[in-house]
Amino acid sequence: MEISCRIISRGRGKGPVIISDKPLSFLGGVDPGTGTVIDPRHPLHGRSMSGKVLVIPGGKGSTVGSYVIFQMSKNGTAPAAIICSNAEPIIATGAIMAGIPMVDRPEADLFQILEDSLEVEVDAVEGKIRV
Repeated sequence: MEISCRIISRGRGKGPVIISDKPLSFLGGVDPGTGTVIDPRHPLHGRSMSGKVLVIPGGKGSTVGSYVIFQMSKNGTAPAAIICSNAEPIIATGAIMAGIPMVDRPEADLFQILEDSLEVEVDAVEGKIRV
């Protein structure tokens, strides 16, 4: 299956999906040293996004979250790619700075199609998600 989407940060990435229908704050919500969600109120609490395709509706919180994403890239703990329903500036800026492929506005409801651990390719050059 191939799903069209909007390109935010160019590149290609693939891996197992880690998905949540709740927005995520990277500042205080994610440990940049491990890539693990540390916000105890978030459904992904205790799970690592390192090397995975992160699927979320969008981000929330402080603009410093962009730098957390950048630090994750430097630490080798960043997601392989990010898919958002609607990207907002915090995650978009972080993905661009970190060189993480990112897309948004998929033409299908990914929360109805994707599930944890499903292998997905994000082609943020052609604007496609391949399941």
